[in-house]
Amino acid sequence: MPHTLFGIALDLLLEHASKRSKSILAAILVIPMIAVFEGAFAEQVNLSGPVNENSAPLAAKPGYDSIPAPGGIKIFDTIPNGTPGGFTNQETQLRFKPSQPKPVLSWETGVGKSYFIPALEVLGFNLTLNAFDRLVLGNEVEDGKKLYDTNFSTFWDHLVHGPWRYDNDGFQGNQLGHPYHGSIYHGFARSAGLSFWESFPYTFLGSLLWELGGETNHPSINDQVMSGVAGAFFGESLFRMANLLLEYRGGKPGFWQELGAGILSAPTGFNRLVFGDRFKPVFPSRDPAIFQWVRVGEGVIVNDTGSNLNRRSQESLNYSLSYGLPGKPGYSYKRPFDYFQFELTAFSRPDYFSIATEGLLIGEKYEVGNSYRGIWGLYGNFDYASPRSFHVSSTAVSLGTTVQWWLAPAVALQGAVLGGIGFGAGGDGPQVGDRDYHFGVTGRGLLALRLIFDNLAMFEVKGREYYISQLGGSKPDGSEFITSLEAGLTFRFYGYHALGIQYVLLHRNSYYPDLFNAQRTQGTLSVLYTLLGDTRFGTVEWRNGRMVNRH
Repeated sequence: MPHTLFGIALDLLLEHASKRSKSILAAILVIPMIAVFEGAFAEQVNLSGPVNENSAPLAAKPGYDSIPAPGGIKIFDTIPNGTPGGFTNQETQLRFKPSQPKPVLSWETGVGKSYFIPALEVLGFNLTLNAFDRLVLGNEVEDGKKLYDTNFSTFWDHLVHGPWRYDNDGFQGNQLGHPYHGSIYHGFARSAGLSFWESFPYTFLGSLLWELGGETNHPSINDQVMSGVAGAFFGESLFRMANLLLEYRGGKPGFWQELGAGILSAPTGFNRLVFGDRFKPVFPSRDPAIFQWVRVGEGVIVNDTGSNLNRRSQESLNYSLSYGLPGKPGYSYKRPFDYFQFELTAFSRPDYFSIATEGLLIGEKYEVGNSYRGIWGLYGNFDYASPRSFHVSSTAVSLGTTVQWWLAPAVALQGAVLGGIGFGAGGDGPQVGDRDYHFGVTGRGLLALRLIFDNLAMFEVKGREYYISQLGGSKPDGSEFITSLEAGLTFRFYGYHALGIQYVLLHRNSYYPDLFNAQRTQGTLSVLYTLLGDTRFGTVEWRNGRMVNRH
C-alpha cells in the first residue's frame, strides 16, 4: 500500500497547483546541474564532520561510526609543526586526497552530516527558481516592475527599507505553494543529515532570502510564515514518509522505493542520487506503531446553503497516516515528529483539496494503569483546505495529547485533543487584488476520537475549528469562524478491505464591520471503500500475552 500514495499525491498536487507551485516543481528538475558542481566542491573542501582536535583517527573517537580503512580514518591533517587542529593555509584546507575514504552519514552520531551542502543547495535552488521565472514568467509585472527582474540592489532595498506587508496573491499559491516551497529547503537540510531543529534555520532563512531577493515586489509577511515555518512542518512529514518507504521491507531500497521517496520528498531523492553513498543511509524510524489507509468514495451534497449544489453527486479520495501511535513498548518520542498525523483529502465538487499535518515537537509519553497510554506536549500544525467558501489554512503550535484507552478486552478508544494559536487565512471575504480571503492571528482546535471494535469495525468523529481574528490581520478588518466535522462508520469485510459511510459538515461564520456578515453550511454524505494498512484498525497492544500493532 505505500506505493499507492505517490501517483495520487503528485496528480492532485499538479492539478491544484498554482503558477508558483509549478515553477518550483520545474526548478527541481533543473537543479541537478548546480548540484554536480556543489557536490564536487564539497568533496574538495570536505567541510562536513567535526574537526579532529588531537590528530587521532576519527574512527577512534568514542561514539563515532566510520568506514574501516587501513590505519583508521583521518579527515584533516595536522599542521606541519605538529600542533593539532586548524589549517596553515588555503592550500592545506583544499587538499584533496582520493585515497582517503569519504565520510558516510551516520544518523546516530552525526558523522558525515553537512551544514555546508544544504546551504549551497538552498541558495542554488533560489537562484535556479528565479532564473526559471525570468525565462517563463519574464513579462509578469507588479507595482510597475517586472516581478522577477531582481538584482543585488533589490535585495539591499528590501533588507533595509522593506516594507513588509501582506500580499494579494491567490489562496492556493500563498497557502499551499509557499509551504511546499519551504518544504524543499527543509528537505535539503534533513537529507544532508541535520536534525529537525538544525534544519529549521535553513527553512526560515531560505524563505527570507527569497522574500528579499527572489521578486521585486515588497517582501511578504504571510509568505515568510508559510514558507519559513509551515514549510518545516510540511517538509518534516514528507521527509519521514519518504524514509519510511525506503525502510519498507528492510534491505537495500529498490528502484521503485527510491522513485517513490523522491516524489514524496524531492530533496531527499535528489541528495541520495547526486551524492551517492554519502547520504544513502536511511533515516531510522525506530519502528513506530503505524496506521494508514486509502479511501475512495461516492457521495452526494445533501445540504448547501446559498448555492445550487444540493443533491449533486461527487467523488472523494482520502489518504491518512498515523505515525508513532502511543503505547508501543520501547518506542520513545525524543525527536520532533516521532509522532505525527498526515491527511490528504480531495472531493471532485466543489473543487475541494486539503492537507493537514500535526507533529509532536516536544513531549513525553505517559500511562495510567494497564489500559491507558498517551503522549502529550507541544505540536506543530499545518492545515490547508481549498473549497472557495470554506477555504482555510493555518500554521500553529498547539498544546495537547494523543491517547489510546482499552475500554474492554477487544474495544479501544483512540483520540487526540489539541488547542493552539498561530497565523492563518481563510473565508470568502472582500476582493483585494487576487486575494478574496482574510489574514490574521488564528486560534485552532482539534478533537478526534476513534472507537475500535477489535478487527470488525471502527466509528470515528473528528472536528476542527479555526478562528481567524482581526489581530494582526489584513485589510479590510474582519474575522472568520470556520468549522469542519466528520463522522463515519467503517466495517472490515475481508482482509484489508472495508466499507463504510461518512458525513462531512463544513460551516463558516464571517463578520466584516460595515461590510457584511455571512453564514454558510455544507454537508456531504458518502459511501466509502477503504484499503486498510492494519486489520485491527491501528490499535496498539501492550497488555501481557497479546499481539502488538501490525503495519
